[in-house]
Amino acid sequence: MLTKEIQQAVDQGLMLPLMEEFYTIQGEGFHTGTAAYFVRIGGCDVGCHWCDVKESWNADLHPPTAIAQIISNAKSYADTVVVTGGEPLTWDMTALTNGLHQMGMRVHIETSGGYPITGVWDWFCLSPKKNRLPVDEAYAIAHELKVIIHNKHDFIFAEEQAQKVNRDAVLFLQPEWSKKEAITPLIVDYVMQNPKWRISLQTHKYLNIP
Repeated sequence: MLTKEIQQAVDQGLMLPLMEEFYTIQGEGFHTGTAAYFVRIGGCDVGCHWCDVKESWNADLHPPTAIAQIISNAKSYADTVVVTGGEPLTWDMTALTNGLHQMGMRVHIETSGGYPITGVWDWFCLSPKKNRLPVDEAYAIAHELKVIIHNKHDFIFAEEQAQKVNRDAVLFLQPEWSKKEAITPLIVDYVMQNPKWRISLQTHKYLNIP
């Protein structure tokens, strides 16, 4: 049970349930191959059955951490911070992004877009999920649409989502890791037939890095 003061700080976004933070090479999507400091926030009720960080779902397992500490840690390593989860937009991201920007950092997010948008983002990676579709604003501001392909029907879902994002969003299809051997060839064929799409691979897993 959190104290009233801590709960209030969490509600205001001054503390966040931090699961982990680490400096690494981005493995997916538009910024693949570039260095960034990742901040993984606990808490998610989207419930993707193939999620590879299910331990992030229960926010109660991850201690509320002052954003001042998160910002200080990030600035020690990198100029770019990627906020991920869990589902980071479960929480108010305003204070965190403001603080990071005040330190001169670029701030990216990886999100399902299923919650109201808070915070100011230099790069908004939208990875929509069927269980909880994005809010309209997420489609409008997305710099990148990244759809995970787990089965053939997901190509239909991907096209539906591509119709909703703004025209400048970069479109990616990414094989779900546990089915990559079967799905990757299908994505290759699909992108060759539909070149508006690009392929995203989880290269960090091939490189055996976080």
